[in-house]
Order: sequence, then C-alpha cells, then structure tokens
Amino acid sequence: MTTHVERSFRGISERLTVRYLTKLGGEQVDDDTVEGDNWTATFSSETVSVGPSLTLTEITIVFEGEPDHLEPLVDEFAQKAMRAGG
Repeated sequence: MTTHVERSFRGISERLTVRYLTKLGGEQVDDDTVEGDNWTATFSSETVSVGPSLTLTEITIVFEGEPDHLEPLVDEFAQKAMRAGG
C-alpha cells in the first residue's frame, strides 16, 4: 500500500530541499523529484507574502511510499527544514 503525505515548508530553497532529501538516502531524478529505495518526493515552490513587505519561498513536497518508511522520512526532513528556515 502506498501512502501520500503533503507538507509545506517556508524559508527553505529548492537547492536545500534536494540536498536534505539526498542526505536522507534519495537520488535526484529530475528538477523537482528525488527518489529513495522505498519513497519518492516531488516538490514545487512559490513565493508567499508574510506581512506587508516580507516574502518567503514556500516549498510544497508530496512524499509517496510505504507507510513504514514514509513517516520517519517526513519527520527527519521536517527537522532539517525547521533548522534551515521554518
């Protein structure tokens, strides 16, 4: 059974997203997809406004994979992303 989890992270770049996902065991397969042995992460980015004069990059990632592998992966990525920007 494959599970899908969508999460958004602000203040992190696409470059860091790829770096963190590859450090978690994945390999970049195209501009917006990183695949691991039991999971795939596809991401997109957009600029969002925070208040009247501040903007941040928001990365949205769709993680797909086996539930047993996906939950720890998403948790580990979230920890890395929180240290990077929020």
